[in-house]
Amino acid sequence: MKKITLSIIAVLAFGFANAQDGHFKVGAHVGLPMGDIKDAYSVNLGVDVAYLWEVADKFSAGATTGYSTYLAKSYTFSDGINTVKIKGDAAGYIPVAATAQYSISDNLFVGADLGYAIYAGSGDGDGGVIYQPKFGYQAEKYEVYAGYKGISVDGGTFSSINVGFNYKF
Repeated sequence: MKKITLSIIAVLAFGFANAQDGHFKVGAHVGLPMGDIKDAYSVNLGVDVAYLWEVADKFSAGATTGYSTYLAKSYTFSDGINTVKIKGDAAGYIPVAATAQYSISDNLFVGADLGYAIYAGSGDGDGGVIYQPKFGYQAEKYEVYAGYKGISVDGGTFSSINVGFNYKF
């Protein structure tokens, strides 16, 4: 038990000692649902928070979280006498993921997130593995990116093509 405790303390101390080499990113994204869910959901909206450390020249890695929701479409049915409007439940997820980013040039980067998305929406739902490759443009204080987000759940995949904006601290 002492070895585990000392190992955790050493890892935390190393992380705090290297904290000056890292930076926060806070942003938002919007996307169009695809694949299994495109007929049931209209849009993907979310906020993102990440902390990255510079691991090597032009390469950063860290952790990311936030909130992402898929808004359900509404449908109207009529039998000639009665009209019924039905709207499904939104599907919300809290991602807990590792993130990495490689700068191709001073302004262009490729990146990826990989982790688990915890279901936090209304109604029934399951969490699943989240993956998101992305490509973007970066400046000193912000970045704009395009990416494909997939959340593999039992019975299908929540996927979307997204564009996002992050502000760097």
